[in-house]
Amino acid sequence: MFRSHFTGIVAAVGLMLPALSAGHAADTVKIGDMNSYKRIPAFTLPYKSGVDLAVSQINASGGVMGGKKLEVISRDDQGQPGEAVKIAEEMFTRENVALITGNLFSHVGLALASYADQKKRLYLAAEPLSDALVWEKGNRYTFRLRASTYMQAAMLAEQAAKTGKKKWATIAPNYAYGKDAVAAFKKTLTALDPEVEFVAEQWPALFKIDAAAEAQALEAAKPEAIYNVTFGSDLAKFVREGSVRNLFDDRLVLGLLGGEPEYLDPLKDEAPEGWIVTGYPWYAIEDDAHKKFVADYQAMFNDYPRNGALVGYNTILSIAAALNKAGSTDTEKLVEAFKGLDVETPIGKITYRALDHQSTMGAYVGKTAVKDGKPVMVDWEYKDGANYLPSDDDVRAMRPASN
Repeated sequence: MFRSHFTGIVAAVGLMLPALSAGHAADTVKIGDMNSYKRIPAFTLPYKSGVDLAVSQINASGGVMGGKKLEVISRDDQGQPGEAVKIAEEMFTRENVALITGNLFSHVGLALASYADQKKRLYLAAEPLSDALVWEKGNRYTFRLRASTYMQAAMLAEQAAKTGKKKWATIAPNYAYGKDAVAAFKKTLTALDPEVEFVAEQWPALFKIDAAAEAQALEAAKPEAIYNVTFGSDLAKFVREGSVRNLFDDRLVLGLLGGEPEYLDPLKDEAPEGWIVTGYPWYAIEDDAHKKFVADYQAMFNDYPRNGALVGYNTILSIAAALNKAGSTDTEKLVEAFKGLDVETPIGKITYRALDHQSTMGAYVGKTAVKDGKPVMVDWEYKDGANYLPSDDDVRAMRPASN
């Protein structure tokens, strides 16, 4: 009798488990997140913190779609396109995520965009900056949050044109992002000042820069100004070797991403002064929404936000807004919801353009300085991304007609 009774209980529990699992699934919306957490943690870990903060706040305030909780499942893509695609497939087939997001490197983002197009899965590229993501290789299922390479290069070109410098040299990592960044800067600067010329281009391998050799080559070209796209450890080496060789003396330098705390702060008192950069002066932004974001972030993590944290936070805000607008996790409905989607963020409202799926999230442009032994941005201004995009006709010419 005991055996029979016990068997009945086990059977009853077995019948209940699928129902409990289904109930949990019905109350939860899963989001697949991946990034190069081990390869470049200085940017990706703050990004993950921003994601976690937004998820906790959204769930605490009632969730999405009338009470469903957000659940983010994170994986490390190792900075490898093949690994990222493999993870994406596992997330959709095993974890039943509604969409995937994240990633830092452009070549990884491009691989996932291709996967999204082939599989008809939604991909929100949070951080990859390659212009091809939304233009030459844009597709129905890929959207992008961050201000693109073209947008930020155009912001710097605007400042460069005002200086009157004519002879330019460039240095950028030799992969999709670096190539896009140089091409965009050349295009936008020459449109503003047709008399400029580019006298040298240096293309170090990503994170394998021979900074001494690069600095010597740039000095030999005798440019009036340098457009620098190196970041992370490459930036630190370039700054150090360039300073030793007086490369930056009496020479204008522009730095794409060079004012982001992830890359500027590690330079400490060796940080260059007077470079015109895009970045994130979180410590000086006085808007109430941003001050609240900073306070909430510091309270949760006992640390200050980097640009990655803002990107991660805005990523989840965007996904929540799309879910609420769609009222569904159906991919096609979410795609339509993202088109023209408005999202209120700590730096103001952004819009995902229906034309090319690029958000209008902007960037801060200012100059580097060292105060009290710490590198900072000064004389900065927020540039609305909507003002630094190609014309609609140019976008249509670049983007595949079927997408």
